[in-house]
Amino acid sequence: MTEAPPVWAGAERLLAEVAQRLEHPVAPPWREAVRRVNREAFLPGRVWLRDGAGGYRACDREREPRRWADAAASDEPLVTRLTDDGIPLSSASAPSTVLRMLEQARLRDGARVLEIGTGTGYHAALLAARLGDGRVTTIELDGSLADRARAALERAGFPGVRVESGDGALGCPPAAPYDAVLATCAIREVPQAWLEQTRPGAVIVAPWASSWLAYGTLTLARQPTGAARGRFAPGGSYMAMRGAHGAAVSELEDVYRPGHVPERSTTALSPWAVAGTALDAAFAVGLAVPDVWHSWDTSGQHAPTRLWLVDDAATSWAAVDHDGHQAGRFAVAQWGPRRLWDEVAAAYRRWEADGSPDIARHTLTVAPDRAAAVLR
Repeated sequence: MTEAPPVWAGAERLLAEVAQRLEHPVAPPWREAVRRVNREAFLPGRVWLRDGAGGYRACDREREPRRWADAAASDEPLVTRLTDDGIPLSSASAPSTVLRMLEQARLRDGARVLEIGTGTGYHAALLAARLGDGRVTTIELDGSLADRARAALERAGFPGVRVESGDGALGCPPAAPYDAVLATCAIREVPQAWLEQTRPGAVIVAPWASSWLAYGTLTLARQPTGAARGRFAPGGSYMAMRGAHGAAVSELEDVYRPGHVPERSTTALSPWAVAGTALDAAFAVGLAVPDVWHSWDTSGQHAPTRLWLVDDAATSWAAVDHDGHQAGRFAVAQWGPRRLWDEVAAAYRRWEADGSPDIARHTLTVAPDRAAAVLR
């Protein structure tokens, strides 16, 4: 008689927090996987927790064992690496975020899965606990992370997970074809390799991040023709996929120069309408103008509040200023070959004309030569 695997001591607390966040109990197959997979075994000895002031505070297992264990059993994202500037470089996602994605995939027993972004290995362990030995392939761009995750998976009793190091956008051809591709990093477009390495009927689930907004989860169904169709759902804010096929990156200093002479105008559209807390509007803008990002400037150097817009190619910029008094008229400056504010404002007006649809109204069709987001 096979002995039942041990149950992780922190599992019940974690499951309760996850159920509260998801607003429904965790499905039985995944509930058993959470009980079997000890999250602590996949975390480094030092993690960084939010400090309540917009930054992070280190938590060492040796110095603060109870606080570290509480963090491991909590439904919170845990930063595992910081840059010298204190910016998160990698993290262990909140378990509720992980389980929401796993539920969205609707995996059948015995499915073969490709995971993009191994991270700590915890997500791959949950998949292996649910699907069985030899069913999970995971790929990580950072070779050192891949090595640590491989060792953690073996120690935790999941040696059958195939861990590769490489660019996840290229998939992993040797283990293809797959019944599902699950990404733990956000994408701006669907790599063609994922379609080529999946069977008809396979599902692709990935967090979405336009240049404008990192928000939403895309679920696609692979068609017999090689295309894929699906829709977006709320939630799923992840770090962007890195590598040759990752997100374009630029800094304001790459394009803005004090000597630039911009075209000036005014607008009645509030910058907060397109770059504030209205996520449905910002999501629609990001789809319609996919290669423009923004940042807020409250330094007072140019205006009491300024919204900067910059294109990924670092060829154009725009600025929308609030003078601290008027709420119905804003100063606009635009420089470069593109009029970025005009493009964003036009996208927002189209979204309004379509009835201000929420994120779930947007669908995506991916063909071998292009991807298009449409309203259904």
